[in-house]
Amino acid sequence: MEKYISKAFLPRGAVIWQNSRLKHSSVRGKVIAIRREDQSVWERRAPLAPTNVRRLTRAGVKVIVQPSNRRAYPMQTYLSAGAVVQEDISEASVIFGVKQVPVDQLLPNKTYCLFSHTIKAQEANMPLLDAILEKNIRLIDYEKLMDESGQRVVAFGKYAGVAGMVNILHGLGLRLLALGHHTPFMHIGPAHNYRNSSMARQAIRDAGYEIALGMMPKSVGPLTFVFTGSGNVSQGGQEVFQELPHEYVPPEMLQKVAEHGATTKVYACEVRRRHHLERKDGGGFDPDEYTEHPSRYLSTFSKKIAPYASVILNGIYWAVDSPKLLTIPDAKYLLRPANTPWLPSSVGAPALPHRMLAICDISADPGGSIEFMNECTTIDTPFCLYDADRNKDTKSFKGPGVLVCSIDNMPTQLPRESTDFFGELLYPYIFDILQSEANTPLDQHHFTPPVNGAIIASNGKLTPNFEYIQELRDINSRSRHRPGSDLEEQCKRVVVLGAGYVCAPVVEYLNNEKNIQLTVASALKDEADAIASHYPAVEPVLLDVLERKDTLQEVVSSADVVISLLPYNLHHIVAECCINTGVHMVTASYCTAQMKDLHERAVQAGVTVVNEVGLDPGIDHLLAMECFDEVHQAGGKVESFISYCGGLPAPECSDNALRYKFSWSPRAVLHNTLSSAKYIYDGQTVEIPEGGELMSEVQNLDFLPGFSLEGFPNRDSSKYAQLYGITEARTVLRGTLRFQGFSDTITGMLLLGLIDPSPHPILHPRGPDITWRQLIGNLLGLMDSNIFYENLKSKLAERIGGTGMQRVNALESLGLLKEDPVLKLNTPLDTLSYYLSKKLALDSTERDLVILRHEVGILWPDGRSEERGINLVMYGQPRGHSAMSKAVGLPTAIAAKMVLDGEIQQKGMVLPFTPDIYRPMLSRLRAEGVQAVENSKWN
Repeated sequence: MEKYISKAFLPRGAVIWQNSRLKHSSVRGKVIAIRREDQSVWERRAPLAPTNVRRLTRAGVKVIVQPSNRRAYPMQTYLSAGAVVQEDISEASVIFGVKQVPVDQLLPNKTYCLFSHTIKAQEANMPLLDAILEKNIRLIDYEKLMDESGQRVVAFGKYAGVAGMVNILHGLGLRLLALGHHTPFMHIGPAHNYRNSSMARQAIRDAGYEIALGMMPKSVGPLTFVFTGSGNVSQGGQEVFQELPHEYVPPEMLQKVAEHGATTKVYACEVRRRHHLERKDGGGFDPDEYTEHPSRYLSTFSKKIAPYASVILNGIYWAVDSPKLLTIPDAKYLLRPANTPWLPSSVGAPALPHRMLAICDISADPGGSIEFMNECTTIDTPFCLYDADRNKDTKSFKGPGVLVCSIDNMPTQLPRESTDFFGELLYPYIFDILQSEANTPLDQHHFTPPVNGAIIASNGKLTPNFEYIQELRDINSRSRHRPGSDLEEQCKRVVVLGAGYVCAPVVEYLNNEKNIQLTVASALKDEADAIASHYPAVEPVLLDVLERKDTLQEVVSSADVVISLLPYNLHHIVAECCINTGVHMVTASYCTAQMKDLHERAVQAGVTVVNEVGLDPGIDHLLAMECFDEVHQAGGKVESFISYCGGLPAPECSDNALRYKFSWSPRAVLHNTLSSAKYIYDGQTVEIPEGGELMSEVQNLDFLPGFSLEGFPNRDSSKYAQLYGITEARTVLRGTLRFQGFSDTITGMLLLGLIDPSPHPILHPRGPDITWRQLIGNLLGLMDSNIFYENLKSKLAERIGGTGMQRVNALESLGLLKEDPVLKLNTPLDTLSYYLSKKLALDSTERDLVILRHEVGILWPDGRSEERGINLVMYGQPRGHSAMSKAVGLPTAIAAKMVLDGEIQQKGMVLPFTPDIYRPMLSRLRAEGVQAVENSKWN
């Protein structure tokens, strides 16, 4: 027996090799196979090089190599090394490959060694894992071959870094050219164009020589390269990068060199975990704690490092629950139009759109550390432009966004060197692996810890260390077949509460997304069934939120996002349920005090509740913030902001005294006329008490001369100076739009007491029947309800005033002086609301209208003043969606989709006032035809 050699005196892998030598006698006569790679037409690597095969055959191992003319090493080299080249590999007990094996080519009762890409329950590879279990295959995954410190011992990492660096330098040259800058990088080709990495390095050295001579355009400015991690991937990339004239700087100096660095060299920054990871509570970084509890940490990469990086080469492994380097909202922030002094331009040369130019995500983990990289690129199409609105362009290097390269088989572009490198790392473990007999129980083997820890499946089941894969699959159990589709997709579930007039546009928008399953819940079964009849994929549910809170909890817990289209006073009930079940929520309504009180609870629960994403509030916010941010970024000041919004009948449908019609309950419209209001005018705060005085603040408006419009203040406008970030404004007013004549008729109703929300004895549901004429007489204090009709009108005129008999005639034309019976609903407000909902209902053959108006007074740095008008006018479609339902429903649906896609990740009560929310929402609304028009007057 050979003498034992202490681990302390052996290089990495040598202990296994030493132990393996003891097993040589037991491997003689063993048969292994190297399978042909068929996962990609570009895959030219092999798990073992001819030199490795020669050593195995000399040890008495029979090596079968499946023929392939695509493999970088030709078949003759394997024959010369002693291998047998043949199609049939069934004789082998252990089969080595690189990438996944087609399910129909898996041989039962064998041991397979490969990168299976199953350890994170990747949906696309679950059929492969199921077949492995069914066929009693022992699966050894290279990705989990690790030493005692948890470091991978077998990987292509170094050459992934080498190829990735070559590729991103090639792409950088094309991207800068598209932006108007010829650079030395134009002479660097893609990695697979070179016979080996030495030839690629020479091309990079040549480019570096030109950079050192000052041939990099100054219009590009200093270029900074950020390398994440310090492992094989990062080191491989840095080895190539170092062929350029370079200087390394620590993370804390990155901003300085980005602003003031030279253009005769490039700058590098290696970022390790301690540089960007901090405890959520208390800060600091403990590597051992992070390894055990990554969810306790957050990453500051997007705030402290990414804003100053020109190119990011990401080579870190991302595990579930680990903080992400760049989230989707981070990308929106980093890719916004530049307004930074260190993004230079010169005469004839355009400024760069933003600092970040390119990302090479070598980890190639969709949705991982680079969250917005949700699908890999390919060697055929290595680059895509990703912009702040999540658009991807794989056909052009021109346009907004960052160039992304994320090829999941990067090392195959340097296939011979990658094969040599990988084979040498794998070889020390082969003799241990050769002991595997797939039909023999795992506990009867004596594998070394690295090999034993890499066994994913054995004897028809997952090994204990990997049983979590089934748990992850259970979490993803919402994957299902949609009706009419043969493809199983990862479905997300949206529950819509309320099936009223806004519901249909919401459902229609989300129903077009094939990976969303919709449930519509309503207290009125007919409404939910009507929606489901138009959209067969929708599941209708009967649910009364107030009466069946147990059912509410069950329905909410099944969702990824809940959209509440219920009355505003019920939203807090839904929000509490969402917080308790960890489900996100979206609503078009104002963020009420009751909702604000739930903010901290939502934050602690990790729940996002998006509010005020309808029309008003909603689209009005989006258009206002777009204007304000544009003004502020250009150095201007917002001196005044006056906004009006209203839903109206189309002019041809407004032929009634109220100049209004209803497609839903009129109660909110009528009750709003009793509200208080507050606004800022010329630096002074104006307050209007509740009770009806609001109608005395009505102004005639002529911004659209073709309409006869009036407006009055709406709620508390003063708080929006702070919310909108326009505290410099001396006037801030948000108001409601109506056709002229509305307020005068409403004033008559107010003076008469018809909009009183308090109970009235004559309107008790169990009291005597009355007519409208009797009700009006009673409100006038008349003892005799049979008063002569003209005298009744005279008495009414005395009470409600107005010009001539205009208000009296208005009430008369509405039928309020007739002998028709009254449906008594306890209060005048509710009784009148019900009556008008029938009397002034918007007929299915009629259309409605939405008008939104912003007037923004701007003072520019050069002293000029601008009065900017922003108008949005939308008409509904007869027998189609009303303008109001579309204007409220579309932005609500868009916001819900953004939450589903991770574009909105802020927790707690969220308002759409930040660019990462309002910009993509406006872009998508415009794509749906919701387009505002601007005009300006200059002084």
